[in-house]
Amino acid sequence: MQHPRRRIRGRAALAASTALSLAFLASASGTLPGPAPASAGPVAAAPEGAQLGPCRIATSLGVQMSEGLPTAPGYVHSTGRVRALNLMVDFPDAPGDGTAMGRFREFFPRTADWFRTSSYGRLRYLAEAPIPDWLRMPKAFAAYGIERGSPFEPGYRSLVEDIVKAADSRIDFSAYDLVNVLVTPNAGPSALDTVLSVTFSGNDDAPYADGVPLANTSFVYSRQDDGSGSYPETGYRVLPHENGHVFGLPDLYTPDGGGTVGHWDIMSEDWGANNDLLGWHKWKLGWLDNEQIGCAARPGSADWTLTPLAEPGGPKLVFVPLSGTSGYAVEVRGKGGNDEAVCEEGVLVYRVESDVDTGHGPVTVADSRRASGGCTHRANVHAELSDAPYRPGETFTDRAHGIRITVLDESEDGTYRVRVTRH
Repeated sequence: MQHPRRRIRGRAALAASTALSLAFLASASGTLPGPAPASAGPVAAAPEGAQLGPCRIATSLGVQMSEGLPTAPGYVHSTGRVRALNLMVDFPDAPGDGTAMGRFREFFPRTADWFRTSSYGRLRYLAEAPIPDWLRMPKAFAAYGIERGSPFEPGYRSLVEDIVKAADSRIDFSAYDLVNVLVTPNAGPSALDTVLSVTFSGNDDAPYADGVPLANTSFVYSRQDDGSGSYPETGYRVLPHENGHVFGLPDLYTPDGGGTVGHWDIMSEDWGANNDLLGWHKWKLGWLDNEQIGCAARPGSADWTLTPLAEPGGPKLVFVPLSGTSGYAVEVRGKGGNDEAVCEEGVLVYRVESDVDTGHGPVTVADSRRASGGCTHRANVHAELSDAPYRPGETFTDRAHGIRITVLDESEDGTYRVRVTRH
């Protein structure tokens, strides 16, 4: 199932849409049938630490890219070395715009650097381009029927089959963990009109090449350039977003745009200024240890100390479970690391729901200053939620569940103390 994707472009509010990055890649294999083997997968759900049990909200069956723990099998492992195959593709009616390696350099090494920073060095992303030239497809771009919201059948199936035919004699596909198809940007519409970039991930019925399924493949089209001048520094960020899906992360925007999470996670907004992942996602991916997570499951009050998410080490996240499939996450966000656009530092509170599909709002950020208009003027940053974090002396309250989260104080080193009260 697919849904329109809209990105907020600051005050200009240009609404571009793209296909929802699917949780499944549907295709038939005429050569090597059978289910795809599960990848190693993220490691965050290690059962050690019984005190965290109530805070590991469960992965919900039938939900696309559930936020629960553990991540379902079939996605790419998110710690250690990951080899990414990059193929630059053009068409008879859209010959490569510049050199193929020029297209590659639009995304690298910055995508690899982004993952290294976000993971505190736990993900070693190796971007490889063994074919340095454009791979010419046998048919015109229009002949594949690639459109916004188009399903894999039949267009993507035909495109992937042709890519494999063009590259298979020169590449051992089995040597790679994921595939990035970097399409010449003059094929198809501008991203200002329709964003086609999409990822097919976690699939057990993908096309095969060299005995392995192409189960985790990202396609990037056009260039995310809105004319604001931010593209040279931030245009690459569409790829870390799309690759987030191959690690099992859902889209956090909704059919109405990025208004539930704003710029606090690259899975919500990937245009414009740099931003990181939420702490929940870092735990889910194995980039935070269990020892860095607090579980506020018991009745009464308890105080917790949290260090900024951008800094390695130290306690990073407190989770307040509401049920077996939902709860509140509490973390400290400020400038640093991948978070260059933060204009209001403080304690971010957001609700996580593991029984909500990708693209339907599985995460909702609590806005400490509703209808304020926000604190940023950066292009492509959802302004209203930019000042969402809570400051010392402020309290988030969920009366229906008897939850209060109070920010007690902030230290000079950016450490915060919060108090969680459950009635």
